[in-house]
Amino acid sequence: MPPVQPPRIISWNVTYRCPLRCAHCYNNSGEPRLRSELGTAEAREILRQLAGAGTGIVVLSGGEPLLRGDIFELARYGTDLGLRMAMGTSGVFITDEVAGRLRESGIRKAAISLDSLRPEVHDRFRGYRGGFDHAVAGISLLQDHGVPVQLNVTVTRESYGEITEIIRFGKKSGIRDIHLFFLVPTGRGSTITDISPEQYEAMIHDVLILSADEGVVVRPTCAPQFMRIASELGMSREEWKRGCIAGRSYCRVDPAGEVTPCPYLPVSLGNCTKTPFREIWEHSAILGMLRDTSRLEGKCGRCEYAGICGGCRARAYGLSRLAPNICGDLDRPGSLSGNLMAEEPWCPYQPVEGAA
Repeated sequence: MPPVQPPRIISWNVTYRCPLRCAHCYNNSGEPRLRSELGTAEAREILRQLAGAGTGIVVLSGGEPLLRGDIFELARYGTDLGLRMAMGTSGVFITDEVAGRLRESGIRKAAISLDSLRPEVHDRFRGYRGGFDHAVAGISLLQDHGVPVQLNVTVTRESYGEITEIIRFGKKSGIRDIHLFFLVPTGRGSTITDISPEQYEAMIHDVLILSADEGVVVRPTCAPQFMRIASELGMSREEWKRGCIAGRSYCRVDPAGEVTPCPYLPVSLGNCTKTPFREIWEHSAILGMLRDTSRLEGKCGRCEYAGICGGCRARAYGLSRLAPNICGDLDRPGSLSGNLMAEEPWCPYQPVEGAA
């Protein structure tokens, strides 16, 4: 195996608290509950560890990160350590003052979710009345203060038919970076009926062509087969490198300091308040397995695109679990309840015999 490279991006859920009740939340976030969260001193130590491991980007997420009273302090501290600090937010708490403080604290980009151009559909999915209006207003306020915005869009059966229009709305709003999120069966997402594998395939194909035509960057997330489809379309893949990046160039830290391969893969690799992050990243047996394409099973193991795709490890794990992970609790390496290396259940592609 080649030397382990530092993580390019880390998603850090800094809190479980959230005014929304999103239908697909992997954290089961919501009102305050008896779940531990790191204090300011501990959070600063985590940032020192992430910087020391050579991390590039840290995304402050949640829950709703703006519910932490020290969030601007943490963003500034990470920035001063040389980390590229970003944020994922619902937009509910973005005011003119907050947008200015985010800019001053060094936030390089803010991601806001918009799941439909129909306010009632967005609000119903996010479990928050007025969420659509807050999201749209938040986008404008952030841009006014020079904070670049990334638009996050979750593809569901209800929003499937309007994804093209959402992308065009984003472009018209001055956004050039759009991430399409496909559902993963973990947390509350375990209870949602997903679109079909064939719809996944058609959606990825169409948005890749649209992104080239419209001059925006659209990256499908949790649908790593987009790398195969991009290859089939003759599109450059240099910008993306690989489909599933869980545990390779990306991981998640939860509000208590637990490290997982990605937000949607609920397997704890260790807690960086007890084991240094760098040690977890470089020596975890679970991560070693995820980085080894020869361990892939089923048609993923036979696929000629295994090196650039890899199949969604979170979806493979979630759909092979003995029981749904509705509460978002973490499994431990010694008691896994799913198969991390199973074939991607939502990819209809059949590998070319003998081409792998």
